[in-house]
Amino acid sequence: MTVFPVPAFQDNYLWVIDDGKDAVVVDPGDAAPVLAYLDSRGLTLRAILITHKHADHIGGVDTLLARFDVPVHGPAQEAIACVDHPHHGGETVHIEAPAMTLEVIDVPGHTSGHIAYFLGAGAAGAPRLFCGDTLFSCGCGRLFEGTPAQMLASLDALAALPPATLVHCAHEYTLSNIRFALAVDPENAALNAWHQEATALRAAGRPTLPTTLAQERVTNPFLRSDAPAIIAAAEQHVGQTGLSREAVFAAVRGWKDTFR
Repeated sequence: MTVFPVPAFQDNYLWVIDDGKDAVVVDPGDAAPVLAYLDSRGLTLRAILITHKHADHIGGVDTLLARFDVPVHGPAQEAIACVDHPHHGGETVHIEAPAMTLEVIDVPGHTSGHIAYFLGAGAAGAPRLFCGDTLFSCGCGRLFEGTPAQMLASLDALAALPPATLVHCAHEYTLSNIRFALAVDPENAALNAWHQEATALRAAGRPTLPTTLAQERVTNPFLRSDAPAIIAAAEQHVGQTGLSREAVFAAVRGWKDTFR
C-alpha cells in the first residue's frame, strides 16, 4: 500500500491510503483534489476517516459521498452529520479494501472529541499514525476546546507508540513550528539538523511529512515537557520556578500561541 499526501487549501494534507485499486482518505476537507488523485490513479474510494469536526477536515465529505457510497468513520463524541460509523478510543476500524485494521485513540485537546488512527506495521510498511491536528512535526494543535492536561495526556498516548511510527499530520506547519521550537530549545542538535533538512525539503517543493515518533521525541518541545532544557525555558518565560510537568506544557503552549 502507499500513503500519499494530497495537498489542499494553503497547508492541509489529505492523506490517501491505497493498494493500487482501492483507497481510503483521511480528513478530506476538499473533495476536488481527492477526486483528481483518485481519477489519476484509477482508484475506487472505499472509506473515509475523520479525526475531528473542523471544516478543513470534513468539508469535502458530502461531495465524495455523492460519487462513492462508502462508510464515514469519525469521533463518537463530536456531532458530525456525515459520520455514520462513530468510534471511541480503544475501538478498531476494519476496512476490507484496501485491507487494514486501525486502532482508534482518543486525543482530546484541539477539540473535545478528537481521535487519531493507528495502523500497525504490515502492508503499509512501518506503523503509521493519522493524528489530524493533535500532533505536528515539532508542534501540537492549538487548544480550542480542551485543557493543557488533556492535550498533554493525548500527546503522551501518541508518544507511547513505536518509535518507528510514521506521523501523518494534517498540516504542513513544520518550518514555522521549528522556528518556535528553536526559540525554546536552541541548543538541541537534533532540532537544528531537522531545521536544515526541512528547509531543504520545502525549498525543493517536497513535504516534510511524514515524520517519525523517534524524531518527534527528540525535537518536539511539546513531547519533552520533562526535559531540563524545556523546563528551564518555560520557567524563564513565565518568571516562575518549580513548575509541574503540566504547567511546563501549558506555559510552552501559551508561549506558542503568542509567538511571532
